[in-house]
Amino acid sequence: MNTETAGMRVDVLLRGEGLIALVVSCVAFGSLYPGKWWLFFLWFLAPDIALLGYLGQKKEATSRPAAVIFYNIVHTYILPLLLGLLAWKYQSGVAGQASLIWLSHISFDRLLGYGLKSPGNFSRTHIQASAMS
Repeated sequence: MNTETAGMRVDVLLRGEGLIALVVSCVAFGSLYPGKWWLFFLWFLAPDIALLGYLGQKKEATSRPAAVIFYNIVHTYILPLLLGLLAWKYQSGVAGQASLIWLSHISFDRLLGYGLKSPGNFSRTHIQASAMS
């Protein structure tokens, strides 16, 4: 499989996308919720609670299907974007904050090269797979 798009590696594009999304979500948070950075940092790692599904599993073992599904659902942009839309529609500051913090977390993961988990291997993500193929 060719991992280049117009001469650029796909993993580099995905990391760049993560950087831009992180900057945008942090700027939006700071603009909409000034003085709430303590809340941002308090909840920033909350989505990683999804890693609990992997507790007790050896790194090289085949991933548990339920753990992979839960982790991937929590680490896609779908739910935080829907939450942000609901926050806007219903003028909910709490939902808006949660949405932007969640988006920031996912974007930071993407920037670092962490992505959606592969069903067969805990260590392999969609970003790492694009770099290795």
